[in-house]
Formats: sequence, C-alpha cells, structure tokens
Amino acid sequence: MLTVENLTYIHPDKTDLFVDLSFSAQPQQKIALIGHNGVGKSTLLRLIAGALKPHAGQVNAAATLYYIPQVFGQFNEITVAAALQIESKLRAYYAILDGDASNENLALLDDDWSLEERCMQALQYWDISEIDLFTNMSTLSGGQKTKVFLAGIQIHQPGLVLLDEPSNHLDSQAREQLYDFIKTCTQTLLVVSHDRTLLRLLDLVYELAQDVITAYGGNYDFYIEQKTSASQALDTAIRHREKELRKAKEKERMASERQQRMDARGKKKQEKAGVARIMMNTLRNNAEQSTSKLKDVHAEKISGIQQELITLRNNRSDSDKMRFYFQRAPLHAGKTLYELDGVQYRYGDRDLWPTALTFAVKSGERLAINGANGSGKTTLIRLLLGEIQPTSGTLWSAGHRAVYIDQDYALIDNGMRVYEQAQHANGAGLQEHEIKTRLAQFLFNNESWNKPCAVLSGGERMRLSLCCLTLSNEAPDLIVLDEPTNNLDIQNIDILTKAVSGYQGTLLVVSHDFRFLEELGVTRVIDLKPYCKIDGA
Repeated sequence: MLTVENLTYIHPDKTDLFVDLSFSAQPQQKIALIGHNGVGKSTLLRLIAGALKPHAGQVNAAATLYYIPQVFGQFNEITVAAALQIESKLRAYYAILDGDASNENLALLDDDWSLEERCMQALQYWDISEIDLFTNMSTLSGGQKTKVFLAGIQIHQPGLVLLDEPSNHLDSQAREQLYDFIKTCTQTLLVVSHDRTLLRLLDLVYELAQDVITAYGGNYDFYIEQKTSASQALDTAIRHREKELRKAKEKERMASERQQRMDARGKKKQEKAGVARIMMNTLRNNAEQSTSKLKDVHAEKISGIQQELITLRNNRSDSDKMRFYFQRAPLHAGKTLYELDGVQYRYGDRDLWPTALTFAVKSGERLAINGANGSGKTTLIRLLLGEIQPTSGTLWSAGHRAVYIDQDYALIDNGMRVYEQAQHANGAGLQEHEIKTRLAQFLFNNESWNKPCAVLSGGERMRLSLCCLTLSNEAPDLIVLDEPTNNLDIQNIDILTKAVSGYQGTLLVVSHDFRFLEELGVTRVIDLKPYCKIDGA
C-alpha cells in the first residue's frame, strides 16, 4: 500500500531533517504518526503526498492518495471546489447538464456522473450542506475548512489518506463525528495528531525520532504502556548508578583516610629509627606517588559512573526533568469568586444564549466550559475577566488575581527575549542566577536565554509561560486555560498537565480534549448552547 525507502530531506539551511528513513503501511492499517514538535511529522506527510520533493529516496503508494494538511490559509483565495480539486470537473458536469456536451467538458468529467451526488452526501455527513462549493474558502471558519477537507475523503474515495492534526479546529460534536468516521472507514490511514482520544482509535503507533521510525504493535494505550515500562527501567538504572556513585565516593574517602593514617605512622617510625633526611625524602615521594595512583584509580571509576549517570538522565523525558514551583493560591477553598444571576450577552439584536446564565464559581474548583464553536465560550471568559460587561443580569466578582492563558500563550511578549521575559515576571525577587536556574529547569539552557520570544514554538511558549507563573511573587487565585493544547505535541501536553495538576487554586478550562480535562481533575462542566452560532463568540 505505502512504502517509504531511504528517504532523506534537507532543510534550505542545509541541516538534515532525516536521512535514510524507511517504513511501510499495509492495506487498511490505521497508523498514528507521533513525535516531538520539529521532528518532521508534517514534512514527512508532505513528502509522501508529493507536496515536497525528497533529496534522496523514494515513496511508493499503490493506491489513490488524499492529503489533509494542518494549515488551510493557502486556500483562502480559491473556492471550496478548487480546494477539493474538483472545480474543473464540477463545472464541466454543470455545463453538460446545461446542454454543452463538448469533447472538452466530457473529457474533464471523465464519466464521473456521480460527482455531484457524492459531494452533497459528503457535505451533509459533515453537517456543512449549507456551504456552496463555489464559495470562497476565506469565508469559512477553521472548523468548516477542516470539515470540507474531511468531506473530500468521501468525494474522492482514496485508498490512502494522510491527515495532519485533523481535530485541531473541530468542536466536541464534530470531533465525535471524526471519531465515528475513523472507526468505520476502510481506507489506510496515516494520522499525525496530539488528540489522544483519536490516537486510541488507530491500530498502530509509529514514533518518529531522529532518522528512525519505531513501530509499536498496538494503539496509543499500548504505546504508553511500553514507554512507561521503559521509563521505569530507566529510573531504576539511574537509582542504581546513583547508589554506585555514593559507594564509590565513600570508598575513595575511606581509602584516602586510610592511606593518610598509614603515611603518618610510617613517618613517625622513620623519625624514631633515625632514617637519614635524603632517605626520608625518597620515602615521602614514594608515599605521595602511591596516594596519587590510588586517587587516580578512584577518580577514574567515579568519573565513569558520573558519565553513565549523565547519559541516563539525558534519556529521561523532558516532563520528568522539569520541576514545578507553583505556590498555593492565597484564597481559601470554597470562597465565592464569581456569582452570575441571569447574565445575558447580545450580539446586535440577538441574545447569545437561549437561557440566561446563573451559576457561581468557588475557590479551588476545577471547571470546564463546554460548547460547540460559536456557542459563547470566549464571550463568557471575557465577561468573567471583566473585559466586557453583560447586556443584562448581574455578574459579581470578588477581588482576586486571575491569569488568562490562551492557545497562543499571549502572556509572552514577542518584543522580549527569553531571559528578559523571565526577569519581567520575577515578582519573587530572585537573583539572576536563580532565574537562570529556574529557566534551565523549564528546559531553557544558556543558549536559549537570549532567544527572541517571537520565534518560540508553541511548546516553548507554554513552558516559558509556566516558568513565569512560578517566578511570580504570588500564585494567581484563578488560571483560565483557553484551548491550551491546540498547538502542542503530546510531550508538551504532558508537561502542561503535570504543571497545572500541581496548582492549588481555581481552574477554568476551555478544551475539546476530553482526556486533558480528565487528567486535570475537572469536576464540573458549564455547558453552553447558543440560539445560533456566532463567529468569535
């Protein structure tokens, strides 16, 4: 079905992305392609799809191939039909129906008389039947664009489908549709995703890392079990080497003390025996050489163990290397932070919600705001943060400190560099070396301290945001997370989860990632249902 042989791709700056990469996919296999940000997952899909040319190696696909990219901005200036690569054929079909059965139109249609029917069925399946195939892609929301390309699977009926983060822009309902489709489809799938619910629906996991793809013979749960076992074995090896290092240092200390005692006793005996000065110097030199050789033997052994420890510790996952310093939020649990009574917000002459909002938020709670795209999740957050006022009803807010973290981590100032950003957040009055130590603990080494924040990846922006929160003089009473996992890979989602799990204050989360909400310990859901969906709400 798909064979990738000795694939090599080199960036324009002449750095290798991967060299001699090989793997295969069999008919009807559903494969998850995972790996850290920057390892080349999206590039690999583009190479397979033919959107990029490899520097060496080849891709052989024994089936019709269909590719759904992660980013759709490049299609904004063309129609939906053109983005789906059916515009010419569809126009020829309509021209023939209008009586223009020219050879050119017949050749373009190529006897595909069911094209219009497949289009209508596919758009209806994905709940976008209202979209005109000849409308411009720029008029569609991110979720609608994703659904358009998903509809293309049913329209083109390929044997091999490449999907790059297909659930990124989908709301909860659309994600459920995607999950159902993946369960029942018969195509071979190669999927890049950080959506762990989706990953669990796929048969196999291929992990891409530095020129090598490692195949795991099971779904994402099986992959996690294997990685956990390897991590536990690594921790055991690290503890064993740490114990060896302590013993080696203790032996070195004891041997040194024993040698010193022996040298002291020998010197006293020699002085009593009246050994000549020249002989005393010779004996002293011999003793010093013997002590030096003993130290060298122990130093070599200690150095070897230390090097092994460094190697083992470097093999730890980044989330295991990190340390979090979230202080306890100052407000006691159970204190009312917000109280909403009949709160409504209007866009023009329309109420956003069919039922006005009445609820309270208590300190220490972990809440999720749920709802389809356009249901008013962002509007509710802006109301709670005091950025806008309700059209009707009352919203009471206690005096508290809130931090808002969106999917782009806009807390980070793009005009600053990494160390400047950390220093700016240093409300605790830490010294320069302490700030740099904290940055290192969030995986920013000395080479990245002067890096412009504007060029940081999504995962780096997330880690720097967390680092800045821990540098604050006082923990916030409330952290609002608005789709924080959208631009993160699985490793960085794990880092974020572990960090926020240690936070003791109030947590308000907007996310379509059910697994993420579960791991955060969300205990209450505010479910929003709008009168009609409103873009940007």
